[in-house]
Amino acid sequence: MALHWSALGEVAAVSIGATVAVAVVFTLGVRAMLNHQDARESGRGSAAALAGAAVCFLACGAAVLYGLYLIIPQFHD
Repeated sequence: MALHWSALGEVAAVSIGATVAVAVVFTLGVRAMLNHQDARESGRGSAAALAGAAVCFLACGAAVLYGLYLIIPQFHD
């Protein structure tokens, strides 16, 4: 049995990259939500921050659902 080290390294790199990307997008969503709350407490409107947070959280949810789609073989039939 031969182990393809380059393929293993490629999978590891993509996994780490995707994990970091999702974590960064989620962090941006949390920060945008905090900006929205700060703006509301000071009496200003902040629809852009709320929309940015929603987009970030939806992107994270889409990444999770895509990962589940790739893992669960019944979805490929």
